[in-house]
Amino acid sequence: MNQAIRNTWVVAVAMFALLFGSLTVVQFFEADNLNANNWNSRTLYKDFDINRGAILVDGDPIAESVPSNDGFAFQRKYNDPQLYAPLTGFYSLVYGATQLESAMNDQLSGSGSELLYDRIVRLFSGAQVEGASVELTIDPQLQQLAWDLLPDGVKGSIVVMEPKTGNILAMVSKPSFDPNKLAGHNSEKVVANMASLEEVPGLSPFLNPATESLVAPGSVFKLVDTAAALESGKYDADSVLDNPAEIELPGTNVTLPNYVNGGCGARTKADFSFALEQSCNTPFAQIAWDLGEDAIAEQARKFGFGQSYNIPVNVTASQFPTGMSQDLLAQAAIGQYDVRVTPLQVAMMTSAIANDGKLMKPNLVRTVRAPDLRVLQSSKPEELQQSLSAENARQISQWMVNAVDQGIARGAAIPGVQVAGKTGTAELLAGSAGNNSWFTGFAPANDPQAVVSIVIQDVELQTGSQLTSPNAKQLLEAVLNK
Repeated sequence: MNQAIRNTWVVAVAMFALLFGSLTVVQFFEADNLNANNWNSRTLYKDFDINRGAILVDGDPIAESVPSNDGFAFQRKYNDPQLYAPLTGFYSLVYGATQLESAMNDQLSGSGSELLYDRIVRLFSGAQVEGASVELTIDPQLQQLAWDLLPDGVKGSIVVMEPKTGNILAMVSKPSFDPNKLAGHNSEKVVANMASLEEVPGLSPFLNPATESLVAPGSVFKLVDTAAALESGKYDADSVLDNPAEIELPGTNVTLPNYVNGGCGARTKADFSFALEQSCNTPFAQIAWDLGEDAIAEQARKFGFGQSYNIPVNVTASQFPTGMSQDLLAQAAIGQYDVRVTPLQVAMMTSAIANDGKLMKPNLVRTVRAPDLRVLQSSKPEELQQSLSAENARQISQWMVNAVDQGIARGAAIPGVQVAGKTGTAELLAGSAGNNSWFTGFAPANDPQAVVSIVIQDVELQTGSQLTSPNAKQLLEAVLNK
């Protein structure tokens, strides 16, 4: 009988230990996963009763929580919604959170470790939970100007950065959308609104095109070729480049011609300055053959290709293809074939050239403040890597100045200011309306205050030219006039 009691007791203790262990796993080790699970509607509904922190630009809220009387304590509200939607993203009962609403959720919801003290105080006082506010690096005047310079009906992005700090001063894309339509508490209306947005050509409400869309860069990629050539030690400012009107692509019956709208035909031999000024294709294809795929790929990597970042929103890795035949390498060298970049990547590459070769990590968030306004986080410039030597960066900068002063980037010229720039045109596949038109550059060349990178997608050449270099001029002038 005693043995039976002992056995029963052992079984009871074992079952209790198993139950206790299961509860421990659920309540402690799996708590974060359960809370984050998209199917955990109770957590999501509870979050909509929190006074979520604001996202601020120059002290003004572009996203904030306002009192609601529809069964939830608060409603998320977006101000200037189209202007800032790709940055803020949305906070939705149906579709969850995107962009900054997602990346900064711990701070905005008040659940981050920085706010532990605040939560303890409010627990004992009975006060309502409040989230932290997030102040962006965005300049509201530049943001508005960049938005206005992109016509409605086009697909394009503009990024304005400080090359010395990595701070993003403006980042806009069109088409855009109104995140208020996805933040409502009526699920049926939200689903219907999403369906309508998904029918807009060129729009994905879940993505920020400036950081996540991969676009053919065309001739702005020649800056990578030029840096690779100088860094190799095989080329310098005195190098003479063959500049035939066209070259045969090995293994094909196709030729690669020079850019027909520049002045490349004036010379059969060229230096780097002329080749960049007129955006000649054949010299850069031959440089790629000479240096080899690995050297071009390595220089691209030094500019940030192949790497994703959190700034704090996600930045998709830009792509330079590998394992190419010689004909494809020639096309990749001029930013065609399968070379794909985000608009932010082009701004990063240009910033490294402007900043004596130092590549700074892009940044969107200036400060995070608790509800009592004390600073919880404050951003500091972060150097990612040395992309090229300071000497070579300054040499490329001078050639980019020549491209604006006497080349095909003249539309960006500002009287009395040295502007460094490079244009690009990427031909798209058959069936597209036209090209991707690019401008990337900075000013003043001797003390860069801002980098401007613009892409207008799938447009005719003349339209793209009118919307890139001249618009960059206006943005650079706005920065310099502050």
